[in-house]
Amino acid sequence: MISDKTMNFKVERDKNIKAKEILKEVYEALTEKGYNPINQIVGYILSGDPTYITSHNNARNLIRMIERDELLEKMVKNYIGLEE
Repeated sequence: MISDKTMNFKVERDKNIKAKEILKEVYEALTEKGYNPINQIVGYILSGDPTYITSHNNARNLIRMIERDELLEKMVKNYIGLEE
């Protein structure tokens, strides 16, 4: 049976992880290696495949510390001007 009620989706956050700082570090590592960082990060978010992110400067391990849904949530909030 399919319900027409809207499901509530809540993301649990680890207070010790600074998503914005991690994303900046990953962006810088991708730039240093000559990649288009926006394309690579979007590829990672859409696919979940960490090989879109370079291992340079530990970027691949850093990006995996943040859940992809958390990244998307932060990006949407930033885009519409709702900073946390």
